[in-house]
Amino acid sequence: MKAHVLIVDDDEGLRRALEDRFKYWGHAVTTAKNGEETMTEVGRKSFDLILLDMTMPGMTGLELLDRLRDAGCPAEKVVLTAYGSIQKAVDAMKRGADDFLVKPADFDLLRKVVERSLDRRRMRRTNEALEERVAAASRMVSGGSPRMLELMEMAEQAAQSETTLLLIGESGTGKQVLAEEIHRRSPRAAGPFVYINCVAISDELIESTLFGHERGAFTGAVARKEGRLEAAAGGTAFLDEVGDISPRLQTKLLHFLEAGEFERVGGTQSIAVDCRIIAATNRDLAQDVREHRFREDLYYRINVITMRIPPLRDRPEEIAPLAEEFTRRFAGELKREGLRLDPRTLEVMHRYTWPGNVRQLKNAVERMAVLTRGQSLTPDLLPPEVLSGSGAREEDLLDLPYKHAVARFKHRLIHGALDKTGGNQTRAAELLGLQRTYLNRLLKEIEEGGIPDE
Repeated sequence: MKAHVLIVDDDEGLRRALEDRFKYWGHAVTTAKNGEETMTEVGRKSFDLILLDMTMPGMTGLELLDRLRDAGCPAEKVVLTAYGSIQKAVDAMKRGADDFLVKPADFDLLRKVVERSLDRRRMRRTNEALEERVAAASRMVSGGSPRMLELMEMAEQAAQSETTLLLIGESGTGKQVLAEEIHRRSPRAAGPFVYINCVAISDELIESTLFGHERGAFTGAVARKEGRLEAAAGGTAFLDEVGDISPRLQTKLLHFLEAGEFERVGGTQSIAVDCRIIAATNRDLAQDVREHRFREDLYYRINVITMRIPPLRDRPEEIAPLAEEFTRRFAGELKREGLRLDPRTLEVMHRYTWPGNVRQLKNAVERMAVLTRGQSLTPDLLPPEVLSGSGAREEDLLDLPYKHAVARFKHRLIHGALDKTGGNQTRAAELLGLQRTYLNRLLKEIEEGGIPDE
């Protein structure tokens, strides 16, 4: 781990020797000869490790540790103390030091102490990042709208049970994030959370993915393989897009939900697995049951508790908080501290219907964060479809040039039909009285920022 190290010692010769050694090990080094210089450097830069002498003129090492603690300095702190002054090292550990070395320090021993300290630093930063991701996920799903607050109250209650849950919502509304939050709040939180996308895997592989297979079960099965349900033992298995699995697999899944056991592909031995199932879909499963595309008994088995996640257009008060959350996330990922959303950008965002929901909003913010040359995410950085479809209310269309008004009306009409059909383009085309190929052409033009004439 390459680290930024601050060396504090009033002995110039030792300070330079340590600086050369740390640079040889590949670290970035800053030096200070006393406590005051140390506090100045800490105020200007972020350090991973501070190596400080206990005996310096002016501010002592113990006093410096107190100042660093009061300043909230997160760096690992290793103190250097003279032989026979072990009590000072003990006092230093009580005052916030993480480790100590007795002078004169052997470089091999110094390197081991430094590596140990940096390992602690890395683990702490990893834990902090995990905690922040958990907190960010919690902020995303809790939202600020009454509907989401009500949904989270329901999720809190459902998390304490072992009941199978069904999450229903359009693509991109945050079903996986909600499932992870339910798992985190459940008694199974210490167990694994296993994600299975039932539509992204081919029909030939989904059964093996879920239940595993025995050696020789099919061509290419050269060894036994555990399925994702086995991997979820003691935790939660999240079956995304469960409405798209084949009728034969629906039968096998129903047996597992009822008996808690299954057989691997090509196997004859029943395998019991204790995991909770959370299923999700953007389909109208009740309609699929009526049209015999989904087993009625399986539907009622996974539909014990249903949670409907509203689309983003029905909770516009969450657009700004979500956009701010994504801005913070990408500022960290791209190391672009100080990124901020221009108020005009939020105005444009509020006028757009976001047919792709939270996922589309996230992608839009990421695009802006990548493309901006400054610190402000301005409206011109938004995707073309957001700019072209964000415009005026219906009563304002007469104030626009003819082509712009028609383009915006078509945009709302097309996405309104897609919203009503849950994103099913064939049904949307039928609803609009269009050929499927022409609807595809319209959608392609929308993505490129325009709409063709009929």
